[in-house]
Amino acid sequence: MISRFSAEIGTATLTAGLGLAAVVGALEFGIGWGDAGPEPGAFPFYIGLLVVAASIGNLVRATVGRHGLQSVFLHKEEAKRVASFFVPMLAFVVVARLLGLYVATALYLAFVMRVQGKYRLAVSIASGIAAAVIFYFVLEVAFQVPLMKGPLEAALGLY
Repeated sequence: MISRFSAEIGTATLTAGLGLAAVVGALEFGIGWGDAGPEPGAFPFYIGLLVVAASIGNLVRATVGRHGLQSVFLHKEEAKRVASFFVPMLAFVVVARLLGLYVATALYLAFVMRVQGKYRLAVSIASGIAAAVIFYFVLEVAFQVPLMKGPLEAALGLY
C-alpha cells in the first residue's frame, strides 16, 4: 500500500528530475541571445526551470500538509493492475532496444491480447504480426520514416 504522501513526494521528485534534465540538456544548446534571436536551448531551459520550481512547490506543500495526506493512494489490488500495464510496457522498451521496434510491437500486442484480453493464441499472434507489418509499410514505405530495426530486419534485408 502506498500513502498519498509518498505518492506526492515521489511524483514531485520525479518531475523535478525531468525538469533538471531539461535544464541541463538546454545548456548544451545555449540559452542566451544570439544574432538571430534566442538560442535553441532558451525555451527548454526556462520550461525546465518552471517544472523544477513547480516540483519544489509541490514538495513543500506535501511536507507542510503531511498530516492531511495519510490516506491510502494505492492498495495492493490496484498496484497489481498498474503493474499489469507497466511491466509489459517496460518489457516492450527493452525488447525494442534489443530486437527492433517492429519485433517488439508484434510481441507486445500478441502478449497483451493473450494475457490481458484473453484472446485466442492464434488471433493474438496474427494481430501482433499484422500490426507490425502494417506499421512497417505505413511508416517505412509510405512516409519514409525509418524506425529502430533489429537483427530480424537485418536478416530480412529491410534496412
